[in-house]
Amino acid sequence: MSNEKQVDSGRRGLLAATCAVGGVAGLATAGAFVSTFQPSERAKAAGAPVEVDIAGMAPGEMKTVEWRGKPVWILKRSPEMVESLKKTDAQVADPKSERNKDDLTPEYARNEYRSIKPEILVAVGICSHLGCSPSSKFQAGAQPSLPDDWQGGFLCPCHGSTFDLAGRVFKNKPAPDNLQVPRHMYLSETKLVIGKDEKGEA
Repeated sequence: MSNEKQVDSGRRGLLAATCAVGGVAGLATAGAFVSTFQPSERAKAAGAPVEVDIAGMAPGEMKTVEWRGKPVWILKRSPEMVESLKKTDAQVADPKSERNKDDLTPEYARNEYRSIKPEILVAVGICSHLGCSPSSKFQAGAQPSLPDDWQGGFLCPCHGSTFDLAGRVFKNKPAPDNLQVPRHMYLSETKLVIGKDEKGEA
């Protein structure tokens, strides 16, 4: 092979290699550019509102969704559960949700039910003591770690704080406050949005 052909062949090889590298770089740049249009994990954690379909939920059923990296409970209370809140009024530390109300309880949930609709509780499932997640203890009556007159509610396994079926903390427990009720609103009879209400996003 002549020197001229060797040089020409070398040039073609160099050109092909350069194009290949450029193509990979171009694809990488395009990928990075496209990814900027997708919500980042940080943006998701920042708290975009979350829509929840509650159609078909049976009385006594609870579902959990994630909002701002936190578990949010949606509990459909049975008529008996709603009625039990009258019995726990005198036993809870903040029955009217007056403590830290601007942070913990929107105005429309500052009632006995701590909710817009009496049968639907929406609450952040994080104990106000040290941030543990309480367990659901909906069965009424005496049980381990619970009083004999237990009406149903939530038990934090870490240090024994208890909450009624409206997320109100019982007296003389380590948790200082009721469970948080996040801002929310109903889009229809069977769909609600968490993290947003008539005033806008939380």
